[in-house]
Amino acid sequence: MRLDRDARVYVAGHRGLVGSAVWRRLEAEGFTRLIGATSKELDLRDRDATMAFFAEHRPEVVIDAAAKVGGILANRDHPTEFLSDNLRIQVNVMDAALSTETPKLLFLGSSCIYPKFAEQPIRESSLLTGELEPTNDAYAIAKIAGIMQVQAVRRQYGLPWISAMPTNLYGPNDNFDLTSSHVLPALMRRFHDAKLNNTAEVVLWGTGTPRREFLHVDDLASACLFLLEHYDDPQTINVGVGTDVTIRELAETIAKAVGYTGAIGTDPSKPDGTPRKLLDVSRLRALGWKPGIDLEDGVASVYAWYLENSRGDA
Repeated sequence: MRLDRDARVYVAGHRGLVGSAVWRRLEAEGFTRLIGATSKELDLRDRDATMAFFAEHRPEVVIDAAAKVGGILANRDHPTEFLSDNLRIQVNVMDAALSTETPKLLFLGSSCIYPKFAEQPIRESSLLTGELEPTNDAYAIAKIAGIMQVQAVRRQYGLPWISAMPTNLYGPNDNFDLTSSHVLPALMRRFHDAKLNNTAEVVLWGTGTPRREFLHVDDLASACLFLLEHYDDPQTINVGVGTDVTIRELAETIAKAVGYTGAIGTDPSKPDGTPRKLLDVSRLRALGWKPGIDLEDGVASVYAWYLENSRGDA
């Protein structure tokens, strides 16, 4: 199932956190005909434009890493956009890929698709067995619809499309905006600012006790290529590291990397979100893939990237 390195590969969302990592990985692996378009060049919410793009480029492989994403605050305050934008993006991409009979497609979702109180670690079979976490249920529903579309295409047209559900991600090209980012980059930015301003204490949202799993995007990019070459099944497959940390432990790891030496407090009046979210990655491990970047090294490398690429913050 080795992919032809001269195949036309379209990476949807190639400038984002995930898409840029996938692009780097494919270039490193010798792929010579990568296709990408910025959101200004192609608005994937525009059905006609998306159809025309596929008709022109006719990709042989599609990796759908395009999505509207954000942290708890953004998801809580803008559920309409998180549902509508993501539904339109993935429906347009997959319908366009189907119209050109794209042989291979990988749809990337999110671990938030699973029930809030799913048995831990979360198996793929837990999908649709309970209620979702209300702070990001709109985004989760959109991603569940994407999984269903992949399965529908497989049933109706026989194309070997697949979907994968990564755990919480971090890495270069992340969003460090304090109002819309995920927990890891948001904390990194807060600790960085606190160090610059000699702030005595950084207060975490919630109790600091929820547990989360974190995967470096370069490891996810490696898994994407591995799955395209080794996986062919209608059931989605989890991608993660198989271990988790508390939010407070994460904060301490980030503070160490940043060099912040002040106090770390908590604010229990703010939402914690899902109590624990650890993926069962046994199916992917059985296929022969495992991650290679541990959290402490990964956080340190991302902070180095942030210092080199931040705009006047450092």
